[in-house]
Order: sequence, then C-alpha cells, then structure tokens
Amino acid sequence: MDIALYLHAMTGLLVIIDPIGSALIFNSLTASSDQKHRNLMAIKSVIISGITLILFGNYGEALFSQLGININSLRISGGLLLFYTAFIMITQELKFANTGKNSDISVFPMSIPLLAGPGTLTLAILLFSQNTEGHDSVLSVSAAIVSVLIITLFAMVASKYLKKIIGKTGDEILRRFLGVILAALAIQFIYEGIRNISM
Repeated sequence: MDIALYLHAMTGLLVIIDPIGSALIFNSLTASSDQKHRNLMAIKSVIISGITLILFGNYGEALFSQLGININSLRISGGLLLFYTAFIMITQELKFANTGKNSDISVFPMSIPLLAGPGTLTLAILLFSQNTEGHDSVLSVSAAIVSVLIITLFAMVASKYLKKIIGKTGDEILRRFLGVILAALAIQFIYEGIRNISM
C-alpha cells in the first residue's frame, strides 16, 4: 500500500466529508428517533456512501474516457467544483430539516449530498487516477475511504455527545477551517490539470 497516497487521500476526504459536521447534521435529522434507528441510519449511510465512492472512483475515469473527456480536464473542472464546495463551507451554513420520527435518511440527505456528494465523488475519481502502481493506488484510496467513513460512523453514533461538547460555535469554526484546507487542495488539482495539459 502507498502510505503517502493513503495519507493524502485521508486528508482530502476528512476535509470534504467533515465527520464531525456530518455527525451534527445527522443528530439534528434524527433528534426524534430512538437510538436503534439512529444506529441503523448511521450504518446504512456509511455503507451506501462507501460503495458509491469506491465504485464511482474506480470506474468514473473510464466512463469519462468513453465520453471523450480527458482526466486533466476532469482535474480542472473537479478542482473548480471542490473550490466551490469549499466556498460554500466557508461562507454559508448547511441546514437540513428534521423529517420526522424514524424516517429513512440514509440515502438523502446523509449519503447524497452529505457523505458522497458531487465534491466527494469528484475527489474520489481524482484520487483513484493518481499515477502510482495500479493495485497500490486502488488499495490506498479504498483504505482511506473506509477509514474516513468508519470515523464518520463513530461520530454519527456519538453525535448526541458531540453536540454537547462542540456546540454550534465549535462546529462553525471547524467547518470554516476545513473549508480553507479544501480550497487549497482544489487549487492543487487545478494547477496539476493545467500543467499536464500544457506539457
């Protein structure tokens, strides 16, 4: 396994998925649900997101290739999309309404758009397309996706306690700080795409 790629992927995924922020949104969505249902929704959300990210990350580039889209064009457009996501994280507040007792929130909004939204899917494709040894690349990025989603799962299960510890102010500070890091990562993808096209 490529440790450097694993750590790089972990950093990017932690920033864009934001386990703590996602857990706080999860808590607000399931406030009226019992603990058993909350645990079920957390597990389903993570499994659906993991399968989506790994499959789309592995085969998304091939799909774009069939459509005649160069990976460097995807790096630039993906970088712009990630930058827009970072801008939203820094300047706006994410809000989702409670949909009622024991409603299924695993697909929407938890998996899509929160855990496996457009920005995360784009990042997954860009990470899987890194120029390293084939199996090492797939293993490293897949391991990073699983690791981040496991962290997110634990955060969602313990979201009631996280809400008490962090509070709204702490979440706002953390989300904006992570948004700045994601913006820098987005610029890096754009730079690499432009550099590779111009070579």
